[in-house]
Order: sequence, then C-alpha cells, then structure tokens
Amino acid sequence: MTSTQELNLVDTLQKTIQIAEEAGALLREHFARPRKALNKSSVIDLVTEADKQSEALIVSRLREFFPTHQIVGEEGGAYDHEGTNGDYRWFVDPLDGTTNFAHGLPIFSVSMALTGPDGRTIVAVVYDPTRRETFAAAKGHGATLNGEPLQVSATESLGAALVISGFPYDKWTTEENNVDNWGNFVVRTQGERRLGSAALDLCYVAAGRADGYWEGKLHQWDMMAGVLLVLEAGGQVTDYQGGTDFYGVKRPFLVSSNGIIHDQMLEVIRLGKDAPRP
Repeated sequence: MTSTQELNLVDTLQKTIQIAEEAGALLREHFARPRKALNKSSVIDLVTEADKQSEALIVSRLREFFPTHQIVGEEGGAYDHEGTNGDYRWFVDPLDGTTNFAHGLPIFSVSMALTGPDGRTIVAVVYDPTRRETFAAAKGHGATLNGEPLQVSATESLGAALVISGFPYDKWTTEENNVDNWGNFVVRTQGERRLGSAALDLCYVAAGRADGYWEGKLHQWDMMAGVLLVLEAGGQVTDYQGGTDFYGVKRPFLVSSNGIIHDQMLEVIRLGKDAPRP
C-alpha cells in the first residue's frame, strides 16, 4: 500500500472501533476493582498495569490487521521497526486520563489515530469505556457517536460559550503552564471546564457538548484522533497562531472550536488580559 486510495477507510474504521472497544472493556475491568484497600503504590501499579495491557492488546490487534503499518504508542514508544510501510502510522493512547483513572474518576478514554502519507489523520476512534461512547471518523466520511452523525455547536459568541482546557504534567516547573490563559478565558466565557482527557475534550467539541477547547504541550497521541473528529464534525482546529501546520510538531499548542468562535478564542490567547470581555 502506498496511497490513501488503496486503503479502505470504512473497513479500517470498523476494525479500529473493534480494537478500541476491546481495549476499553479491559480498562473498564481494571477500573472496577476495589480501591479502598489499595495504598498509593498499589494504585500506581493498577494504572500502569491497565495502561500497558491496553496498549499490548491494541498493538497486537494492529499487527494482526495491518502488519505493514507503523505504530507509535505512549507506553511503548515507537514500534517503527515493526512496520515496513512508512505511509501509514498509528498513534495510540491506550489510556488517556491516567490521573482520573487512578483517583476513580470515570473520565478516561482509548484513543487511536491512523495518519496517511501526508502525516494527517485519516481514521480516528476515541472510546469512552465508562459511558460506552464510541467517537469515530474517517476522512471525508463525517464523524459519528455510536453510529449517529456528529455536528459541532452553533454558538456564536465566546461570552455564551462553554470551553474546555487542560494543564501540562510539568505545570509546576514550566512557564507555559496555561494558568494565565485559564484565567483570561474564565472571565470571557459562560463556563470553563477541565476534564482530564485531551482526546475526550476534542470529542466533546465535535459533539457540540463544548464550543471550544485549547491546550498546549500536547503529545501527538493525545490529539491526532480528536483533531479529525472535530474537522469531520464541521469544526476548526489550528495552532495558537491560527495555522494548521501542527501535524508532526513536538508538543503542539492547539485551539479547536465550532469554527464560529475560533477567532475570538485566538484573540484571547494573543491579547491575554487586554482581550475584550463580553
């Protein structure tokens, strides 16, 4: 296979849904284990075991279905040597939302994205195991939630918008910790939320549950699936400068929205405290 046309996107999407839901069922089993008797070390072990088992399952299935494709996974790093076809690369997050998982907060997901020869996502699945919600998209085929079409919201002003964001793991030591942006958005929107799973954050924009999302210092496996879902649902995704050349960028800074409020969000990021208020 050397081109996107030679890959059946619909068939690939169905296989990806199957894999993500299987991995999600495994996470659900781990999440349901009693925690009261666990100390801090045991909780960490539980999360680590769930994360690694989920990734092992996903990698095994991908090698079975797509033996020539390359795979990049959060826990195992790059599996480039396992694939001979550089045109197709999988970005896998077997457990997005590990902190939530560790604390028993049921907001986490499995995220899988396949990129094509140009490095852009062509197949995307994000599965929420606790709600049994499957967000899926194939390039040019739209986005769905459990088989039903997704459409971004029609909110026209930032002041009426619900937005989502997050903070990097090195928030204690980096100046790019998003704290200033958080404060600037909270006084310019109807509401602001931090869910703890970047993949689901993007899905919620695609589903119209949120009007916008921004976050910096992401990993490719955090966002590659969600980006396609937003775009296929009619939304917009750019970097903080409004550009779209963020594919393959190490630790990108992204803004996604319904498209209508996008420039208003970029203005807040650019102007900070000087941005207009509603």
